[in-house]
Amino acid sequence: MFLTVFSSLLIATAASGAALGAALGLTGFFLLHYFANGATSLAVNAIWNVFNSFTLSAIPLFILLGEILLHSGISQRAYTAFRPVFARVPGGLLHTNIAVCAMFGAVSGSSMSTAAAVGSVAYPEMVKRGYNKEAVVGSLAGGGTLGLLIPPSLSFLIYGALTETSIGRLFISGIVPGLMVVVMFMAYILFACLRNPALYPKDNERMPLLAIIVGTLRIWPVIALIIAIMGSIVFGFATPTESAGVGVVVAAVIAFIWGDLTPRKLVDGIFRSVLLFSSIGFVVLGATVLSQSVSVLGLPQAILESALAGGLGKYAVLLIIVIVYLVLGCFFDGLSLMVMTLPIVFPLMMKLGFDPIWLGVVITILIEVGQLTPPVGLNLSVLTVLTHGEVSLGRAAIAAMPYWIILLFAVAALTIFPAIATFLPDLVV
Repeated sequence: MFLTVFSSLLIATAASGAALGAALGLTGFFLLHYFANGATSLAVNAIWNVFNSFTLSAIPLFILLGEILLHSGISQRAYTAFRPVFARVPGGLLHTNIAVCAMFGAVSGSSMSTAAAVGSVAYPEMVKRGYNKEAVVGSLAGGGTLGLLIPPSLSFLIYGALTETSIGRLFISGIVPGLMVVVMFMAYILFACLRNPALYPKDNERMPLLAIIVGTLRIWPVIALIIAIMGSIVFGFATPTESAGVGVVVAAVIAFIWGDLTPRKLVDGIFRSVLLFSSIGFVVLGATVLSQSVSVLGLPQAILESALAGGLGKYAVLLIIVIVYLVLGCFFDGLSLMVMTLPIVFPLMMKLGFDPIWLGVVITILIEVGQLTPPVGLNLSVLTVLTHGEVSLGRAAIAAMPYWIILLFAVAALTIFPAIATFLPDLVV
């Protein structure tokens, strides 16, 4: 009875067109009122505790940091600096797309922002040089997902705030899997371009190695910013919130002096940051209410007991959760999907004995897959707009399919070798 009411009400409110935060919150309040003897005050207390958290305050700061860099034109400078590095490698600027996305992701924390910032620079440049349009869009869509995996990451921040998991350890845990995915993306591009040389034009431009190194070092302010943010967290000099605050100030100074940030662009970036955090915060609010209701009513325990009674092992349950994320990723954006599912998935997986840090990395990769899955697929949608319709959403989805498969392969690798995500946090913190 309870599970039927829960699933029916959640589907009905979500399908009604109401904001996702409202759908989650209304479902949670209904369950608390009718199934927990009117214990709605528990949800109010939970909301206060979450939004009064020092950890959660890091989210708007990292969003603002990404917006400052997005509005400063620094992505253009980074792309120009990295362009000669892969000139002699089959695939050329397709590799540059991945490298710049990884670097920009290390300061923006957002998948969509990364795809938009790098795509706005790379797509016109590469089309003019004769690159295959679908290959360009596919590499940008895949590379954009690195914005969520390579720290600092909005998904890690939200995951840590909602599950009370160390955000510092989560950030560190994303480094090795992020680099692993970068290598796999580049390996695929190399393989695809060797198999089909028509995907990229031959670049006869040759630069001395010293000139390439000097050109790359010109982006030292961004590299210094990344090292300062992550180094202060890794070595315990600052909390993620303190690091984000300092990062915003330093990024603004760099963007004014080295980039082309203006006061008007800064105000616009602040405004966009407020809007984005408001939308995220409303979903977090609703998810907090739902989390409190399912916790009080013991839903994760009921699901676990049903799974064990049916003879399902922990990895069979993991497979079911992966499939659920793949299906829901077609209809919800990544961060909303994570917030919506964590109240049930996190306690269930903890009771099955999975590591919370490892789970944070796996869920982040799964919601990255959703960024490449139509009809929502935000990375695909952003890039389709950037191409002015030259590459349709369907063609972009097909072009991004290899990167979609690689991300799933990364989940399989993490399942077989969980130390990929956990050994560095255990070593450092």
